Amino acid sequence: MRYGVNLLNFGSGTTPDSLVRQATDARELGFGFAMISDHITVTPDVHSVYPAPFYDQFVLAAHLAGRVPGLRLGTTITVIPYRHPLQTARLAANIDQLNEAGFILGAGVGWSRAEYEALGVPFEKRGAITDEYLTAIRAAWSEETTSFQGRYAAYEDIRNAPAPATQMPVWVGGNSPAAQRRAARLGEGWHPFMPTLEAVRTALPRIAAEAGAAGRPVPDLVPRLQLKLTAQPDTEDRPLGHGSVDQLRADLEALAELGATDVLLDTYPGTPAERGTADDDRRTLELVAEKVVDPVTGTVR
Repeated sequence: MRYGVNLLNFGSGTTPDSLVRQATDARELGFGFAMISDHITVTPDVHSVYPAPFYDQFVLAAHLAGRVPGLRLGTTITVIPYRHPLQTARLAANIDQLNEAGFILGAGVGWSRAEYEALGVPFEKRGAITDEYLTAIRAAWSEETTSFQGRYAAYEDIRNAPAPATQMPVWVGGNSPAAQRRAARLGEGWHPFMPTLEAVRTALPRIAAEAGAAGRPVPDLVPRLQLKLTAQPDTEDRPLGHGSVDQLRADLEALAELGATDVLLDTYPGTPAERGTADDDRRTLELVAEKVVDPVTGTVR
């Protein structure tokens, strides 16, 4: 399996220099990719979890592409309804070409009703908009000149995004049955956040059946694990990534057995009050690289 790091692009003390430092640390520790979260409007509900300043994921990815060579970049996730599909297609394709190591477009529906309202996008339609926009994005990448007619977006005779220099994957985020169906129909990867092992085992046959019905390859399993390492073991029904070092090692072995190709490690504990320093984050990743997995070879220790 390949291993990556979630870059924390928000909160007090986050600066352009600290963001470059995070990405450089990830590369120096041997991690192969780094991904960035998405919020456009930091409404009060967003601020309570992901406080300002919040650096735009595409701008930050372009910034890092020129400063941290050798690190694949991506989004975890882009809230697809927030932007016109042609804008998202062009941003992602441009960064894929500008960054020699490539780009991964993580795609999802988001969760903040207030942010949707601030942007004038109907929250209740977010799933349908995401499905339609992803279809339009993929068409913009694959066709030299494309036209699209949908309920939420329409355009005629648009030149490509440009097409990605490499085969850029779409990782569809979300743990719900709707997200799993979306991954099967429109993604190269299923990117759940904080799943339990049982939830992953239950979802994989459903996703495979949905992909088969759509005549598509089964998407890769590419989860994002929140790291909450403790001295004592956690319960068995915990999210993957929670618990002792031995439990994390067992989690990664189980994911490998299930066919996971990539694992994103996230050091953010979930609230600003719990968040440590940048040095704390680096020490956590150093511990993982020393005791749990060799991120260069992907070998679980």
